[in-house]
Amino acid sequence: MDYEEAKTIIVEGLEKKAKTKSKFYFNDLSKLLELKPREAKKFVNKLVEDGILEYWSSGSTSMYGLKGAGKQAHAETED
Repeated sequence: MDYEEAKTIIVEGLEKKAKTKSKFYFNDLSKLLELKPREAKKFVNKLVEDGILEYWSSGSTSMYGLKGAGKQAHAETED
């Protein structure tokens, strides 16, 4: 699997589920890619670097979502 293929799978998969939730656990993303976590991590990190995904952490929970999606994204841009 190459980067472009992984990007397409993740973006399409998250857009399909966007109506019900905006943040996903790393395990959800690795299941979408059908890869082991170590292999999926490379693609997920690259998607975060490229600004396609965003990393979100509450301190105890780490999640990923499409850049600009969800309630949290609106609150971060307000002053």
